[in-house]
Amino acid sequence: MKNTWKFGAAAGMAAMVLAGCGDGAAPVEDQDVETPAEPPSEVAEAEFPVTLVDAMGDEVVIEEEPESFVSMIPSNTEIAYELGLGEKMVGVSDFDNYPEEVADLEKIGGQEFNVEKIISLQPDVVLAHESGLGMGTEGYQQLRDAGVNVFVVENAETFDEVYETISVIGQVSGAVEAADGLIEEMEAQVAEVEELAAGVDESKSVFVEIGSEPELYTAGTGTFIHEMLTMIQAENVAGDQEGWISMDPEAVVAANPEIIITTEGGYIENAAELIKERSGYADVTAVQEDAIYELNPDTVTRPGPRLTEGLMTLAEVIYPETFSE
Repeated sequence: MKNTWKFGAAAGMAAMVLAGCGDGAAPVEDQDVETPAEPPSEVAEAEFPVTLVDAMGDEVVIEEEPESFVSMIPSNTEIAYELGLGEKMVGVSDFDNYPEEVADLEKIGGQEFNVEKIISLQPDVVLAHESGLGMGTEGYQQLRDAGVNVFVVENAETFDEVYETISVIGQVSGAVEAADGLIEEMEAQVAEVEELAAGVDESKSVFVEIGSEPELYTAGTGTFIHEMLTMIQAENVAGDQEGWISMDPEAVVAANPEIIITTEGGYIENAAELIKERSGYADVTAVQEDAIYELNPDTVTRPGPRLTEGLMTLAEVIYPETFSE
């Protein structure tokens, strides 16, 4: 379930790193090669117990390698599947939509989750999330009181923090090597994008629309979207503000972005066409040049492995002349 990557060098390097655990190539005949040493008959297992501090500041001791998990947020689920833990997943949140296998798993609710349901699934570890603190804190304690290991994953707002999340989930699950490999793969992909972006001659201005009803919302600093735009040498027209921002449509017209990205295509039919029809937008460069693109919101806002996919897609639509195949 690795990300599909259209560039060769970085993906190839990552594949070579990850290929260390795969089957070796067939021997080539008529060559005088040294016979390699016999590989070990057993693969080293992750060492347990492990003690980790979670987002609540609690020490969580996991005595043995977990055999079953419940994930309470989609980003944790995506990471777990990328680490090869899909067969160990017994329950996910109502909002999980990737990979497609999660459709067949038991659902445990959303912000208001079903404690009894989770307990009935008998997970070895519940992968909770910092975003659930407050409303979910009491439920987390009820799970602990029932003898369920709950590990609260810290919120991630940058690529580096996502790498840390992947590493921590790797330690919790015993999939340390897989986590290290995934991080190396993502880092290599980002590095190649940044290397190509360094050759961009003229930065383009971009407005990213993440919501239009009842108000128009966009992403400022401190978001993955802003970090991605910075990585590819694009100008975020909302980059002088922080977080998720309510923006007046007239301000968008005044900013006159060269590119408009909308993440509403999955929720609103003909999202790009509706943008063109807004009052005053006919004079916006992005509308005049038909440079309005729909993006999967999960790849640019969800703190998981598909962020590099979102980064690549942004790069391709904003600078096709630089990031073409």
